[in-house]
Amino acid sequence: MSFESALTFFIAIFIFGITPGPGVFAILAKSMIEGPQRCIMLALGMTISDIIYLTLACLGLAAIAEHWGGLFTLIRWLGAAYLIWLGFKLFTSRPELPTSKSIVNKRSSLEFIQGFLISASNPKVILFYIAFLPTFMDLTALNSQDIALAGLLTLIALMLGLMLIAICAHWASARFNSHRAVKRLNQSAGGIMIGAGVYLAVRN
Repeated sequence: MSFESALTFFIAIFIFGITPGPGVFAILAKSMIEGPQRCIMLALGMTISDIIYLTLACLGLAAIAEHWGGLFTLIRWLGAAYLIWLGFKLFTSRPELPTSKSIVNKRSSLEFIQGFLISASNPKVILFYIAFLPTFMDLTALNSQDIALAGLLTLIALMLGLMLIAICAHWASARFNSHRAVKRLNQSAGGIMIGAGVYLAVRN
């Protein structure tokens, strides 16, 4: 992969990462309530899932999208159910001002899994990479260095894009400084997360 191809690939993946979808909505909702630092593992889970899809595409395993349809459906439903459950908890939670420390250590062990499920629940991602990669590299002549470079660029671009979204969402939410405003914020964030879960559940 040439420098020009690598740079173009990086920019394209960055744009792909900030395109609205269930993952972006989950980042928005979490950052609005808990801050951007609490989105790192969530974003990393999504990114690792994408890198796995990218690697599969590089290895020419396009048939996985057809032959493992049942597994993708199960993952999609698990991800949807988890998002809806978290959204419901947010929507019905008691409002707490941002100075509270009660949310600092919540769900840290589940954030990575949540992010991984959100991204892995979309088998169309691998189809995107299969159609996308030939623009930047010859898939018939790939070596391990090419795949590693593509994975590294994807990791940096997606994490940069998702964390930028998290920071912007938290900046906007910082204007909420009353219990009433925080309640509305919780309901808005919960509604977004429920909507993302429903989207995952009902789409084909």
